[in-house]
Amino acid sequence: MTSRLHLPIFPLPDLVLFPHTLLPLHIFEPRYRAMVADCLARDRRLAIAGLRAGYEPDYYGRPPVFAVAGVGRIVQCERLASGRFNLILRGEGRVRIERELPTDTLYRVVEAVELGEEGADRDTVPALLDLVKRTCRHILEAVKRATPEMEATLAEATAPGMLCDQVAAAVIPTPAARQALLEEVDVERRLRRLLEELSSLLKQLKGG
Repeated sequence: MTSRLHLPIFPLPDLVLFPHTLLPLHIFEPRYRAMVADCLARDRRLAIAGLRAGYEPDYYGRPPVFAVAGVGRIVQCERLASGRFNLILRGEGRVRIERELPTDTLYRVVEAVELGEEGADRDTVPALLDLVKRTCRHILEAVKRATPEMEATLAEATAPGMLCDQVAAAVIPTPAARQALLEEVDVERRLRRLLEELSSLLKQLKGG
């Protein structure tokens, strides 16, 4: 049975939270300070929802967000004397926002459906995973950041969906591409899309 969640959302431009990654945040707006305080008193979970283009005129209202968001749990929190927060979120999954809920809170709350993964067991996946690892190594060499630790991380990675998310979070610079990778629940297609983005990035780094 599909799991439905009621989650506060933190709408942000050009930011994506992937599963299996950590995201530091500085919370300063009063409505989101209230959101964090409520999250800490509950299950510490919230969704990072990307703002769609043209959000600026309605930023302090309810601007449209992308339907697929990343869900994270607050794993570290520092409350400052000013009332602001420094947080670290750990990405736990993907959700599809079904509807926005009426609420008397300063922040927005949605009903969302958890999204699983599919296609990770196809015969083509191991070869794609190896290509992604190889291209990552070339990128690290091109930017002179190849280290034994990085190599060990790539060599030990066996879960294709997890590696895809971690590489996308660490390497892919384009917000639209990051959002597209977040939205892709089919692991094989996500690997192919990631490989296209990595190959394009490597070409740019090599001056091609």
